[in-house]
Amino acid sequence: MKQAKVREVVLELTKGCINEKYRPYVDCRSRYLICYGGAGSGKSYFLAQRCILRLLAQKMCNLMVVRRVQRTNRDSTFALLRQVIRNWKLTEWFRVTESEMRIVCEPNGNSAIFVGVDDPEKLKSVTFAGGELTDIWIEEASELRESDFNQLDLRLRGGNTEKQMCISFNPISANHWLKHRFFDRRCRDAVIVHSTYRDNAFLDAGYRAVLEGYRESDPYYYEVYCLGQWGVSGRTMFDARAVQRRLASLTETGTRGRFEFEMMTDPVRAERVIRDESIVFREDDTGEIVLYRMPEEDAAYVIGADTAREGSDFFAAQVLDNRTGKQVAVLHSAYDEDVFAQQMYCLGVYYRRALIGIEANFSTYPIRELERLGYEKQYVRETEDSFTHRLTESFGVKTTAVTRPLMLASLVQVVRDQTDTLTDRATLEEMLTFVRNAKGRGEAQSGSHDDLVMALAIAHYIRPQQVQWVEKEKVQKKILPPELTTEEEKWENGVMVW
Repeated sequence: MKQAKVREVVLELTKGCINEKYRPYVDCRSRYLICYGGAGSGKSYFLAQRCILRLLAQKMCNLMVVRRVQRTNRDSTFALLRQVIRNWKLTEWFRVTESEMRIVCEPNGNSAIFVGVDDPEKLKSVTFAGGELTDIWIEEASELRESDFNQLDLRLRGGNTEKQMCISFNPISANHWLKHRFFDRRCRDAVIVHSTYRDNAFLDAGYRAVLEGYRESDPYYYEVYCLGQWGVSGRTMFDARAVQRRLASLTETGTRGRFEFEMMTDPVRAERVIRDESIVFREDDTGEIVLYRMPEEDAAYVIGADTAREGSDFFAAQVLDNRTGKQVAVLHSAYDEDVFAQQMYCLGVYYRRALIGIEANFSTYPIRELERLGYEKQYVRETEDSFTHRLTESFGVKTTAVTRPLMLASLVQVVRDQTDTLTDRATLEEMLTFVRNAKGRGEAQSGSHDDLVMALAIAHYIRPQQVQWVEKEKVQKKILPPELTTEEEKWENGVMVW
């Protein structure tokens, strides 16, 4: 059959039979097309429709449909493709071999086979009469190991034809390699489509009513299984339902980028420091900092920071408006320590000389570097000298057996009662994998991180000291000489004194 005739048939088939949510992705050409979401969303049926369309219209298209266990294809993916063929009245165009679970498009020889990763030898021996493997659809991809996925991904290397992998799954656990690989990192060659039963125009009313019923009877099940939000496994420390609701309602995307600046020699100390007037935030999609709200003149800010340490490669910082506790900016990256200190300096200056509290358990270099750069508005803790037993003051926040539970308890309360102050999606998702271990201690699940959570806990912990700074600066301003009356001289340390 001529390609023009096939195209005409394809266009006719797609009229009114594909959910509007998915129509923009019929001709998606990205390496990875990822469809995830809740039950009843129609994502699997759409991918079955798309497979049939590609077998009809693509030249030299050979498809391998994969599930963890090969036999489960028969009543799921194989049945779906056969259903699409029947519904579209294409039975004369396709030859279906039941015993082998193979479908061949008669006009062009394109074919589809159905396999499982439970039989790796059979996977290696897959061949096609009409060319090489070009397409893979992994159904229920969350059931596969990442090593299984890597082997399948390698099967689509080389050759002269366009290659594509479709991935469909329900996001049951946020501590999963799929999330780490495609969602936590920015994969440039992946298109991600999230859908729920609300997007399925062809869902029968009875099933829709069943799904809606979980909204009241089991809110957590509704959010995870019906709305397709990332779920949790284990006993979460934070209110998972509150976190899920906040994730579902988030609209703020923020501005991503990093700070640029110029260095100068301090004439008094003869040290190379950052020239404050040169600090500029440059927008960049690959930047490590996200600004959700710009600094306001009448606001005071705090910044809590968690440093990279054993088991973690990331530095994290959370900026809060101290009046409300609302997240206004987030830093998260695998910096070198000196670069982290420089970005922290710029972040502090940008947010009106914010009070900065950096975790001091593992390395004090960023704290000392901030001090060397001339940033003295750092959180001060009191410690007892082991020899004289006198109280001494030191910069930085120590998370100890006493302070850590206090920090986390305060953050638990924020999540429960002030969820609207949380604006960063990555922070909220990290909360879903922050669990209580067998001893009741809060920590990240194995394979997950807690950098953003701990930075936020530190930021809330140091807020009272920022109030003290503001009061101290008011007092200092009152005793300044009377000749300091210009508008510029009403500012000190970046805080307006009134």
